[in-house]
Amino acid sequence: MQHYIIMCRSLTYAQRASRALERSGIFASTTKAPQEVTKEGCNYGVKVRAHDLDRSIGLIRNIGLPTGRIIGLDEYGRALVVSE
Repeated sequence: MQHYIIMCRSLTYAQRASRALERSGIFASTTKAPQEVTKEGCNYGVKVRAHDLDRSIGLIRNIGLPTGRIIGLDEYGRALVVSE
């Protein structure tokens, strides 16, 4: 996988998480999840590079924001749910 999307409960949480990651030196962007892998509920998350995934999850949880599913994006942009 090239990138991962860490799903958040709302757009606001995704924006907060993205800003916190950026302040920690991790390139992150708020993004809408690919429709083929989303269920009901919020469709927003934080997109990070593969090598930043573990650190990003830890930082998001440390600031008190819950994380949801992890969606992997391959080099062709195809999405796959990695973790529920």
